[in-house]
Amino acid sequence: MDAKEIFKKVRQIEIKTRGLSSQIFSGHYHSSFKGKGMAFSEVREYQYGDDIRTLDWNVTARLNHPFVKIFEEERELTVMLLIDVSGSNEFGTRLQLKEEQMTETPAVLAFSAIQNNDKVGVIFFSDKIEKFIPPKKGTSHILRIIRELIDFHPESQKTDIAEGLRFLTNAIKKRCTVFIISDFMDKGFDNALKIAGKKHDIVALRIYDERETELPDMGLVKVFNKETGKRTWVDTGNRKTRENYGKWWKEQDKYLTSLFLKSGVDSAQINTAQDYVKPLVNLFKRREARF
Repeated sequence: MDAKEIFKKVRQIEIKTRGLSSQIFSGHYHSSFKGKGMAFSEVREYQYGDDIRTLDWNVTARLNHPFVKIFEEERELTVMLLIDVSGSNEFGTRLQLKEEQMTETPAVLAFSAIQNNDKVGVIFFSDKIEKFIPPKKGTSHILRIIRELIDFHPESQKTDIAEGLRFLTNAIKKRCTVFIISDFMDKGFDNALKIAGKKHDIVALRIYDERETELPDMGLVKVFNKETGKRTWVDTGNRKTRENYGKWWKEQDKYLTSLFLKSGVDSAQINTAQDYVKPLVNLFKRREARF
C-alpha cells in the first residue's frame, strides 16, 4: 500500500471511528473505566457531618480552626492496546477480514480514550514483540497508531499471547487499562494472564469469523495454515472430520471462557460478519453496572 492509499485509509477510519467514539462510546467509556483513585483537590473549613478522618491537621493547627481535605476522582487513565498481528488474522468470509476488524476496533477505543484525556499506547505481538508504541496523548499520536494498524507488517506469522502479556507486565509499571485484541488461537498463556491481571485492568476482545466455528461440507479441499506455512488436504465431506473440528472449537471456546472468568478478565466476542458497536456497548454497560 503506497503513501497515498495509506493516507486515504487512515482518513476513512478516522472519520468513522471518531464519530462512533463521540456519539456512542464516549459516555459509556467514561463510566466504565475508572481512574487511578482519589486525588487531593483542596481544603475547606470543617462542616457538620464531615468525616473527621479527612481533617487536615497541619492547616487546622496553623489557622486554629478545623479544615478538611477535599478529594476528587483522578480520571486520567493509561490505556494499552495489546494487538495480535499473527497470520491467522488474515482470514474472513463475510464482511471483512479479522485483521480489518482488529484495525477499526482499537481505533474507536483509542479515540474514546483521548476524548477522555487518557494516554494510549500499543504493543503489537506475534510470537514475539513486533513493536511497542509508548503511551501518549493527542490526536496526532492516535493517527500514528492507526497508520501502524493499517500498514504494519510483522516479522513472524506465529502467535504467543504469553509473550505479549509478559512484555506488558514488565514494560508498563503503573496500573492501566489493557485491551487484548486477538482471535485467541493459542493456549498456555494462563499464568501470564493471571499475573498481568493482578497488576492491570484487562479486557479481552476476541475477534472471530463465523466460518471458524464449524467446518462446511465442501469435499476434498486444500487448506493453508498461515502461521506454520503448511498446506494440507482435508476431507470436509467426512462427517467425523467435521465433528472433530466442531469439538475442537467448542473446547477452545470453553477454555477461554473459563480462563477469563478465573483471571477476573472482562471479555467480548466480535464477529467479522457483524458490527462491533453492539458487543462493545454491551461490554461497557456490564462494567458500568458493577461500579
